[in-house]
Amino acid sequence: MPRIERIEVHDIRFPTSRQLDGSDAMNAAPDYSATYVILHTSGDALSGHGLTFTIGRGNDLCVAAVQALSAQVEGRDLAEITADMGRFWRELTSGDSQLRWLGPEKGVMHLASAALVNAVWDLWAKHEEKPVWKLLTDMTPEALVRCLDFRFVTDALTPEEAIGLLKRQQSGKAERESWLREHGYPGYTTSAGWLGYSEEKMRTLCREALADGWDQFKQKVGGDIEEDRRRARILREEIGESRVLMMDANQMWDVDESVENMRRLAEFNPYWIEEPTSPDDILGHAEIRHRLGSIRVATGEHCHNRVMFKQFFQAEALDVCQLDAARLGGLNEVILVLLLAAKFDIPVCPHGGGVGLCEYTQHISMFDYIAVSGSLDGRVLEYVDHLHEHFVDPVTVVRGRYQLPRAPGYSATLKADSLAAHHYPDGSAWRDAQAHA
Repeated sequence: MPRIERIEVHDIRFPTSRQLDGSDAMNAAPDYSATYVILHTSGDALSGHGLTFTIGRGNDLCVAAVQALSAQVEGRDLAEITADMGRFWRELTSGDSQLRWLGPEKGVMHLASAALVNAVWDLWAKHEEKPVWKLLTDMTPEALVRCLDFRFVTDALTPEEAIGLLKRQQSGKAERESWLREHGYPGYTTSAGWLGYSEEKMRTLCREALADGWDQFKQKVGGDIEEDRRRARILREEIGESRVLMMDANQMWDVDESVENMRRLAEFNPYWIEEPTSPDDILGHAEIRHRLGSIRVATGEHCHNRVMFKQFFQAEALDVCQLDAARLGGLNEVILVLLLAAKFDIPVCPHGGGVGLCEYTQHISMFDYIAVSGSLDGRVLEYVDHLHEHFVDPVTVVRGRYQLPRAPGYSATLKADSLAAHHYPDGSAWRDAQAHA
């Protein structure tokens, strides 16, 4: 296996705020950004590519955090890392106690860890000449569990229980993989529902999405409640009553306010309310869930580690787990949360959008279906049609369904010209923005 000789990290930003792409009640004008890592190996025969997602200012802090962690990865043989991925993950996230103090296992340091960890998985999968979902599904339960760090969650899930969960899904894996090849993984689109879009743009995007085969949609809420109701009525007029409509408040409301506002929006038959309140308020989510009844509560894109997810599950505080592929500490921790969710029978619908998140989450959800949950009940993948053209191996969606990735790796490699153009602040995309300011 190759040796990781050098780590390169870039501050990559896309000026999405110009068109209000990605706008919601909490994040009015985001510039979708990536702390982008390249692992250069001996002879440069292979390189591993990974990223973490931010929305503009502060991306430079993540870059600095990657640089601070890089010494723990540089100079290591891939074989040494993959022989005990669980140990590697713990060393990276906790091995330097002074850096760990800046988290622990949360915030900028954990985002930086995710970029490095995901780059290692990309490198490993490329070396094995498999897409990441296939690398995972081909592992034995024992080998997969050795990739994970169960510290702080064994009261909810032990390694032995995890092996048992995986063994129960061994039968039928080939059939589920074949089914995905034929049918794809179901998705929903957020692209028509951004808060900053005009009514005309919403209606146009809805009609285009329907023509493309989408039958599940998400609306951003959390601004003025009457405006939320007006926009929900527009969406229902366009998509009809039979199609699924989700709502996402992006942490804007207090607990009582969440319940009151969702009761006012209930006439539009929302399938779930996403992030109704603070992402750290486990008991608040539990209270909202208890009082809302038939409207599901979804959260997780800002849930920063396996311990918080464990408590969400134990407190019965959510109906849908929306883990983020880069806010958790990379794929190792993602897999552990998938197993916890399976233990508690909670469907996982990962957070998509951003830069590269859809590229990541297709691997996660397909692995979950084939090897962990064995089910599509209540599971659907978020899709946002922004920025995929910048990736060497972008997602492929046909009639509202993600197609199985075929290229080796984790699908996060950016094209060289896109990397150069969006390097902040000297890339041409930013020089052009300054020229027209």
